[in-house]
Formats: sequence, structure tokens, C-alpha cells
Amino acid sequence: MYVADSRADGAVRPLAGRRRAAIAPTVLALGTVSLVTDVSSEMVTAVLPLYLVSGLGLSPLGFGLLDGVYNGFSAVVRLVGGHLADRGGGRHKWVAGFGYAVSAVCKPLLLVAHTLTPIGLVLAADRTGKGLRTAPRDALISLSSTPESRGRAFGVHRAMDTAGALLGPLVAFLILRATVDGYDAVFTVSFCVAVAGVLVLVLFVPGGRGGAVAAERPSLRGAVGLLRRRGLRRIAVCALLLGLATVSDSFVYLLLQRRLGVPDRWFALLPLGTAASFLLLAVPLGRLADRVGRWAVFVAGHAALLVAYALLLTAWRGSALPYVVLALHGAFYAATDGVLMAAASDGVPEALRSSGLALVQTGQALARFACSLLFGAAWTVWGDRAALAGAAVALAGCAAFSVVIRPRGAA
Repeated sequence: MYVADSRADGAVRPLAGRRRAAIAPTVLALGTVSLVTDVSSEMVTAVLPLYLVSGLGLSPLGFGLLDGVYNGFSAVVRLVGGHLADRGGGRHKWVAGFGYAVSAVCKPLLLVAHTLTPIGLVLAADRTGKGLRTAPRDALISLSSTPESRGRAFGVHRAMDTAGALLGPLVAFLILRATVDGYDAVFTVSFCVAVAGVLVLVLFVPGGRGGAVAAERPSLRGAVGLLRRRGLRRIAVCALLLGLATVSDSFVYLLLQRRLGVPDRWFALLPLGTAASFLLLAVPLGRLADRVGRWAVFVAGHAALLVAYALLLTAWRGSALPYVVLALHGAFYAATDGVLMAAASDGVPEALRSSGLALVQTGQALARFACSLLFGAAWTVWGDRAALAGAAVALAGCAAFSVVIRPRGAA
């Protein structure tokens, strides 16, 4: 339960004596939108690596280019989405909704794109939609939650989001087994589900941003000027550096398939392991971050990813290998995705919350874009093991540096 205190910002505070704040309806509604949308997007993500590499015959370098576009192109529009949401005086919902709609429209376009250039354009447009919606959505979550429960709120949202990520590959797997033109059917069903997600957002997510309205209209210069805040600047730098050593999910699944000889028909099930671990750990690790410190949990998540890399580099080929690697992969996301946004929210004023989160997300997305390109090139030239070994060394160094320059007061 919440009551408004007498502070000038009119922020909502939990009643005294209540140890655990309730999750705001806005968070639950956005979680539902993300759940439905992730069923759609993960259906495509689950089959895309195999479709591009085995179906269309792309090289690892070509796939790395497209994967970099898919995961990093949104970086160029995240700042735009964040700024439009803040400058619109509470239009976070509508900016996010436009982003969801753009991504939905891109799904059927994959039916007619069969070469590198058109596929790249479709993926770029899809990621543009993601870039537009991510910061406004996370700002709504942050603004509708108290600082003390922010990690838990992001954990609940990410858990619901990941429930969709868990269902998406399963739906794709069933469609591939039940239809002749499997990939076309996956892309068609994905579009229908994405439209349902947009409708849920329009009908059930409140339109207001839930925070104080700025006396002056936020400017782009003011948004970029947030980097003068030492704490936010250090968070952004650490997110960028660690992103440079974060191998994309698709490459992790391809490495597992090659190590274990997983048949193509089972490939779409590999993301289920990551999603299941993420789903189980998102809320507990979000609550842990609220209690012991968000930065400690964030860095520990990258340590889990480093262990997963190390296991892929060993000679171990036991039956438990995929379960352990995918569990660590999911733990990495549970400890970093929402936790990073909760940590960044603490140093950003409400009037620029969406822009501030977009700054951090942009640096991280650009870094992961670069990592996909570099990893694909390294794989092509030196092989998969050498490429992964280089990523592991870089991740260890960046994690150690992040511990040294952690934001002041961060645990």
C-alpha cells in the first residue's frame, strides 16, 4: 500500500512498517505487454541463426554483421525514443507503443527477404522499434516504483518478459515440426502475436508517466548533460566496456550446437535454458540487489557469464554441459538486465528519467554491436575457440576494471 507524502515532488512512499512494497499496476501491465511481445520476437530469434547460417548459407562473418545489426542498431534511436518520451510531457506510453508497432510490422517482411541486404534492412527496422520503446518503458517502470523496491520491480517485469522468451522458442519449435514451410509459418504467427502485444499496451497501460512534471520542457542538451553526473557516467562507461566483451546469445547457442552436435531440429530449444534460468532468478536477484547493492549483483552476473565461457572452452562434453552453460547464461541476464536500469535510475531526475536510461542503454547496445562484428570476424579468421578465448579474457579485464571504478557508494 502507498500514500503520498508532503514532499514537493509528490512521490509515492510506502506506509511505515511495511517491509515490502506492492508492485505497481503499471509494472504488471508492462510486464504483460513484454510477455506477449517476447513470445513473438523470440520465435524469430530462436530460428534466425539457423535460418541464416544453414538455410541461406551465410558465413560467420556475415552472420556476425546481421547479428550486430539485430542487437546493436537500436542504439542509434534509443536516445531519440528517450528524449521524445521526456519532451512529450508524459508520452512514454505512446512512444513505446509506436516502437512496438514498428517491430510488429517487420515480422511479415522476413517472408520476402532472402538476401543479406534486405534481411539487414528488415532487422534494422525491427531494432529501431525496440530502440524507441525500451527507454520509455523502463522509465515508466522506474517512475511507478519507489527507490527501495526498484530492483524488485524491474525483476518482476524481466521475469514476465522472460516468460515470453521461454514460450517463444517452444512455439517456434512446435511450428517447425508441424508445418512444411516452417520458417514462413514462424514469421507469420510471430506477426499475429506482436499485434496482440500492441493492443494490450494501448488498452491496459496507463498513459501518464507517474512522476513529477518538469517545470521546463526537457532539452536534448540537458539529456546529454546527464553524463556530467559522475555516478551515471561511471555506470555508462562500465556498461559499455562490459558490453564489448559480451558475446551475443546467438553465438553462444551456435557454439553449444557445434560442441555437442545438436541436430538442427532441436536448435530452437536452446534459448529455453537461458529463459528458464532468467525467469527463476530475475525476481530473487532483483530483491537481492535492493538489499545488498545493485553494483555487486551486476558484476557478479558478469562473473557467471565468464564461467559459462570457460566451460565452453574446456574439453568437457558431458550431458550436463548445456544445462550448466544455459543456467549461467540466464543468471547473467537476471543479475544485469533490470539491475542495471535500477542502478542507473537512482542518479537521474524524474523529468529526464527516460533520456538518462537511454544513455546507458545506448552505450551498452553500441558495444554489443561492436562485439558481434569482432567476434564474427575472429571466428571466421581464427576459429570459434580462439574467438571465445579472446572474449573471455576481455570480459575478465573489463569486469575487474568495473570493480575499480564502480560508482561512489555502490556496493
